[in-house]
Amino acid sequence: MSGNRRKALLVSAVLVGGAMLMTACQGSDATTDTGAGQSSSSATPTGDAGTPSGSSTAGGSQGTGKGSDATDKGTADGAGSGADTGNGKREPVEQSCGANDISWNTRSETQAGGYILIIAKAKSGITCYLPAALPTVAFGSDGTEAGPAEQTAGQQIKLSGSTTAYAGVNPKTTNGNGGKELDSIIVAVGDSDPNPVSLPVGTITVESPIVTNWHTAPTDAVPFN
Repeated sequence: MSGNRRKALLVSAVLVGGAMLMTACQGSDATTDTGAGQSSSSATPTGDAGTPSGSSTAGGSQGTGKGSDATDKGTADGAGSGADTGNGKREPVEQSCGANDISWNTRSETQAGGYILIIAKAKSGITCYLPAALPTVAFGSDGTEAGPAEQTAGQQIKLSGSTTAYAGVNPKTTNGNGGKELDSIIVAVGDSDPNPVSLPVGTITVESPIVTNWHTAPTDAVPFN
């Protein structure tokens, strides 16, 4: 990950937080305005304009009663909560993991000349999927990114409950005394993850780092050079 890409990730995280705050404020203002409008005009007819937002979404211009029926039916048969399979049914859409869905830990290992084991578990109440792709791991202010330690893509992993995923990072794959001294790494679930996390790892020397795919067994996440 280049310095610009890493900065873009961090800036995206700030912008997303700001957008959520603005949306919350606008929602509060809209609620206040709607309440005032209804109290000052008790003769507003029931119909499209007077239909609550939840009912208008499901029933459109059919009216409040029909909108409620459609909403209940959609909830009962799963419509609106998944993807169309093409046979009139809908299948649940699986949620991809973001860094903020995960409880993170790291551990220093000595195998293969020494590496960092990244440990990921879903937070309580969350079920999500890690993609069959490398985690994004970057180092330092210049955003040095770890390259692949494996030649093939891994498997998608479902995180839920006690299920744990592991990835191994070798921060230095070169010989000699080169490299830079760092004490943390930045981890994201893919380049588009808006919420990368910084994980403490102790003092490490970084030069031409590599990272494995996600694995369900820590012994499979050894980043052999």
